[in-house]
Amino acid sequence: MRETAPRPTGEVRTFAAQELIVTKTDLKGRLTYANDVFLRISVFSEDEAIGQPHNIIRHPDMPKAIFKLLWETLTAGQEIFAYVVNLASDGAAYWVLAHVTPSFDARGRIVGYHSSRRLPDPAAVKAAAALYQRLRAEEQRVGGQAGLNASWQLLQDLLAERGQTYDQYVWELTNERVSA
Repeated sequence: MRETAPRPTGEVRTFAAQELIVTKTDLKGRLTYANDVFLRISVFSEDEAIGQPHNIIRHPDMPKAIFKLLWETLTAGQEIFAYVVNLASDGAAYWVLAHVTPSFDARGRIVGYHSSRRLPDPAAVKAAAALYQRLRAEEQRVGGQAGLNASWQLLQDLLAERGQTYDQYVWELTNERVSA
């Protein structure tokens, strides 16, 4: 594993529209599988990635409130779609439309998580980035756990103003019918 976390370079990386980034994790979010597209885009070798927390690709511009929503949804046994900006090991950013699902054993217990990501539409990225910038600004303004709570409340308030859930917001972004 690399000794230091990468810093964003400002470079934005992309991948082909027909490609899927696929990863699997255990219950604690440690990578148990990463496909070749993930490894190429994130600039990690399989040996560097497997066993590491999935958040090794977390970009500092991603609001904590979105990850709170993601984990609450997954631990409740539900799937989630989310726009996410990731950070490759060389500092390049890359946006994805993630579909994350819990994985269940034969008894219906959650045993891990599966994520498939595809290339998002640039207009959707622009709208998601604007929302996420507001959430991050709130997190930074307040700071700490209270910042996460404030960002979470802002997300809930903004969605309520739109009369939407986050799922509905993502659906609209994905279908190109929403503005920032």
